[in-house]
Amino acid sequence: MPTEVTEEQRNADQVSGLDALELGPQRKKGQLGRRIWSSTWPKLLAIVIVIGIWQLVYLSEWRPAYVFPPPADVLAELGELAITPKFWDGVQLTMTRAITGFAMAVAIGTLIGAAVSRFAPLRAAIGSLITGLQTMPSIMWFPLAILLFQLGEKAILFVVVIGAAPSVANGLISGIDYVPRTWLRVGQVMGMSGLAKYRHLILPASLPSFVSGLKQGWAFSWRSLMAGELLVIVPGTVSIGVRMQTARDLSDAVAVIAYIIVVLVIGILVDQLFNASDNALRKRWGLTGS
Repeated sequence: MPTEVTEEQRNADQVSGLDALELGPQRKKGQLGRRIWSSTWPKLLAIVIVIGIWQLVYLSEWRPAYVFPPPADVLAELGELAITPKFWDGVQLTMTRAITGFAMAVAIGTLIGAAVSRFAPLRAAIGSLITGLQTMPSIMWFPLAILLFQLGEKAILFVVVIGAAPSVANGLISGIDYVPRTWLRVGQVMGMSGLAKYRHLILPASLPSFVSGLKQGWAFSWRSLMAGELLVIVPGTVSIGVRMQTARDLSDAVAVIAYIIVVLVIGILVDQLFNASDNALRKRWGLTGS
């Protein structure tokens, strides 16, 4: 028996049809190996250049070897760390904190961004405050976090969340602000209002800007977390920050630089995930070159 089609379903089908007009054409997939190589070789070249400059600075004896070690020593240290289970335990702890704090920041930032975009008096009240919080150095929050939560996990998460949530909120606000007025009028003509308008029109249209806000929010949360692990050492935990602080106390420059590289590599890998999501959105909406 035929089922009755609701008004909301008809609106969703119509909006999907309009979306199809905006989407980029489907492209044939090229050779996988060629695409991977074209994306990989610039990164490999950058690594070679950095290591070459590093080696030249070391050979110039700008600083003693125990302060500024050569690349070979640091790479050997990284190799030893990679086969040490305790090292991966520290990475797991740090990434658990990062993902937990970022997820909380995304939830809070999304709610605040949607509310501020929806209600003009709320924007007038706290719109500038959100931007002000976004520009605050995360290290400024640690004295308050330690007073509120002592030397514990909650102090670190507090700073991670308060550092990342404003960026997420601003990304959503900016995306909603730049939804074309024509689309809103079309949605109104179709009878869309309330949650249906946000679900099928405003939120999908603001997604590219929202992803940029997520990427910026991750950068803030990652920096806040690294500062927190150096300043707030939770008893009984050994994270990347704790290991780096221990290496500094022992004047072990090789280990310090090795952990800096570990933090850098993790940041680059996560950035690549966000870039992949952003590129997928751009291709979907036909915003990339042919």
